Amino acid sequence: MTGAPSYRRLRDPRELAALAHPVRIGIMELLTVSGPLTATELADRLDETPANCSWHLRKLAEHHFVEEAGGGVGRQRPWQVTQVGLAWDEEDASPAQVRAGRALEQMFLERQVTRFHQARARLRDDGDGEWGAAATVTQSASWLTLDELDEINAEIRAVLERYTDRISDPAKRPAGARLCELVAWGAPLLLPGVEPVAGTGETPLAGADAS
Repeated sequence: MTGAPSYRRLRDPRELAALAHPVRIGIMELLTVSGPLTATELADRLDETPANCSWHLRKLAEHHFVEEAGGGVGRQRPWQVTQVGLAWDEEDASPAQVRAGRALEQMFLERQVTRFHQARARLRDDGDGEWGAAATVTQSASWLTLDELDEINAEIRAVLERYTDRISDPAKRPAGARLCELVAWGAPLLLPGVEPVAGTGETPLAGADAS
């Protein structure tokens, strides 16, 4: 996966909708990082019942997100993800795909922001100063063309994916490594009265005050 991970691209809105549940997202995360795991093991980690995890596993399996890893019986059967890495985009997407994809994106972002605050609080409470200092927020705003925004997002994506091969290959994880989450986005900033630079051929952005 180094350099250019091979993600499964989701195009069916039913696939996107099937993922948009906190328990299923939690199952996918744990199976990706720690799998294979049984429904009972997942239930212990997610504070759910084994029966509930079994039901969600079957729903995920219907869309080929997970599969049985072999061995065990009943809720002691281990499960694994079918592929590490999922992606979707809105290019040539139907309205149903766009709605489902954005709902899933919102759920992911809300989980990620919540986990960031929880991580910083936990590191502070544990007195883990070095890791707390390394867990930072970086924000910036600038005037960019469409091509420049696309280029910067591509560069950031490449940085975020630099060590993704360590997810699927534990042997590549160096001593002292912790599982870390890196989140970034780049999009036009909508501020009242702030419009694109004249001469670009662009129309005022929706939500901007054109007075």
